[in-house]
Amino acid sequence: MRRFKTSTRPHIPEFAAMFERLTNSILETARQRIAELFDAHAEWFYTVSDGNTQALRGSELDINITQNRLILSCWTDKGTRLWRIRGWNWTGEKLELQASRRMGAERPVIELTPRASASAIAATVRAARQARCHQLALLASGLQPGAKIERASLSPGIRRGQPGRYARILLRLKNHRIGVTGSVAATNPSDVDEFLSAALLWFERTSERARAPYVQQLWLLVETDLVKPLTVRVALLRASLRSTIVIYELDQAWTELSQVACPELEELWKKRLARFRPITPPATSEAAQVIIAEAPEAIDVVQARHGETLRYFGLPFARVRSLMDSELVWFGIEGSRRRLLDEKTEHEWAVLLGDLHEHRSALASDHRHALYRTAGEAWLESLLRRDISKLDPGLIVAPLHAQFRMARGGRLGVRPIDLLALRRDGRLVVIELKVSEDREHVLQGADYWQRVEAHRRRGYIWQARLFGERRIRAESPLVYLVAPTLRVHPSFQTLARLIAPNVEMYRFDINENWRAGVRVMRRMRVN
Repeated sequence: MRRFKTSTRPHIPEFAAMFERLTNSILETARQRIAELFDAHAEWFYTVSDGNTQALRGSELDINITQNRLILSCWTDKGTRLWRIRGWNWTGEKLELQASRRMGAERPVIELTPRASASAIAATVRAARQARCHQLALLASGLQPGAKIERASLSPGIRRGQPGRYARILLRLKNHRIGVTGSVAATNPSDVDEFLSAALLWFERTSERARAPYVQQLWLLVETDLVKPLTVRVALLRASLRSTIVIYELDQAWTELSQVACPELEELWKKRLARFRPITPPATSEAAQVIIAEAPEAIDVVQARHGETLRYFGLPFARVRSLMDSELVWFGIEGSRRRLLDEKTEHEWAVLLGDLHEHRSALASDHRHALYRTAGEAWLESLLRRDISKLDPGLIVAPLHAQFRMARGGRLGVRPIDLLALRRDGRLVVIELKVSEDREHVLQGADYWQRVEAHRRRGYIWQARLFGERRIRAESPLVYLVAPTLRVHPSFQTLARLIAPNVEMYRFDINENWRAGVRVMRRMRVN
């Protein structure tokens, strides 16, 4: 294998900030000053410690005080995020926030840069990513004698003026061209669906537009962490497309490429899998039953490893645990401190229930409120969990499994399947829900299909009695991809046609006002 020595990757220096710590006496002052900054600029660049940056309008940022906590609410590409702000600093060019959520499990520094001040930063980031793009182009061209770099540019950014995250490279040979792409920004294994979706769409467009010599191959250049999940996704594509794709692994120094073998589907079924423990219907605690009685049409309970999680239309707001023969309840939504429910906190508990009743409702008047916008997919899942026949009358309601995890987390961070159900004829159904446009919808559904199919073939789903004594047919599962009619991503159909036909995939368009009740507007086979 040839080695190509390159210069070190550009580095953007980080500067230590002097944060003003927040105490109860200055919370309102801090809120007012931060709110004034938000009002003074129409658009901001939002960056978390992992380096991912996106543009937000001022209307997508909100700062409030809840339960003596300063809470930042922002609408990101991953949905609404609520952060508790512990300290802040305004440098004159950017707002730096010490943030935390998930009871302190995440403690990033958030940088909010006004668009007017962001032009210089964007130019620096663009230059760094373009340098990486050129580096990838040199490595790729070195693998093909006589190849010329015809193009080496960045993909479009999420917003106008933002640098893209992926390299777009065309290599020209005598009789054909090769499309080459790779990430030039920080990535992790959970980004694999986003990366592959973007790569496939670019390859489709480039193949159609290019003149002879035509683009006949797609090379995917990825770092080690993305190799395993990427090869699995590629195995799920149509054979005609799969034969044109070559995956190369980048070494840590970005000086060498190594070709990676892509397994066939049959090879995926041979991989070792963890068995499921037999499912026994858990008993709901007395404390959970009392809470559910407050709003039985909205509150449900999900069994966790160390207790019960209570959700209000899918939004977790309380946790019940048994300790020393006593049932203890902690309450609080994500982004705020969890409190033990006792005589001292009964008022706060009542306020929380009142806020949920008012704002997390189909009849809520303020659709911009965080409680209305947060965890939309979980809200839809909770509605279907109660009555899955609204989606398909042929599904069995009672043994429906929500947020079903087919593998443990870890480095690959396996995301749980939204819903796993069984049709009356014994065929398994994988259901993946979206309430906003999401380009990764198709590939996520296909990946969940192969995970369920691998366990079905081994007989693990039957052995665990996930659906009681009901028979499971010896056929691969169906995939239902569900989204509101106007919230289906424009590239959905293009990507769906690229999936292998043995992954039987259906698109379900539901009504826009699904919070008031789910209705299927259209159902169609997409691949």
